[in-house]
Amino acid sequence: MALDTTLTPWAIKGELILNCNCTVFCPCVVSLGQHPPTEGYCQTWGGIRIDEGSFGDEDLSGLNIGLLIEIPGLMARGNWKAAVFIDDRASEAAYDGLVQVFNGKARGTTGLFSVLVSEFLGAERAEIAYENEGKTRRLMVGKKIQGEVVPVEGHKGEDIVITNTQYWMGPDITVATATKGRVRAYGRVWDFDGRSAEICQIDWHGPK
Repeated sequence: MALDTTLTPWAIKGELILNCNCTVFCPCVVSLGQHPPTEGYCQTWGGIRIDEGSFGDEDLSGLNIGLLIEIPGLMARGNWKAAVFIDDRASEAAYDGLVQVFNGKARGTTGLFSVLVSEFLGAERAEIAYENEGKTRRLMVGKKIQGEVVPVEGHKGEDIVITNTQYWMGPDITVATATKGRVRAYGRVWDFDGRSAEICQIDWHGPK
């Protein structure tokens, strides 16, 4: 089968936070999706701050992203549902490119979405704020996602970091917890205050 040579090169560097319904730290990071979430299913919101990025010739730097993901069981078995919220400051070309990145069609790091997501709930523009205050990270996607996560302190007050993983998001995951984790979108009403969270520096690219 001939390779598709029309795929657009893309890259995103920045930071990702997420908060899920796991009662303790998400087992997917170290099991790579082979161990079920602590509640048997996964409900997750996430946020991405793009420090540097491009889709073809279109600059993505400075834009923010919100995510909603629902997984019925083992992460690796698929049947995910997902939605993406894209910064309303994005140009039309940037918006279209980011939709392709997050529905997996742009391949590369997020290409797994095209395999694992069985129902793409939608993509929409939104006013999105991603704030860093000390070690605290906040994500606000209008009234749809209101989130705040903080690292879990380890020895001598240092962050607990799981390093050198093969997790798809990135090799080093900071263990965190949500001080606020509320979703009101796509028929979902979630409150995950006090539950598992993650912080990850990302360096994603495609189409390879």
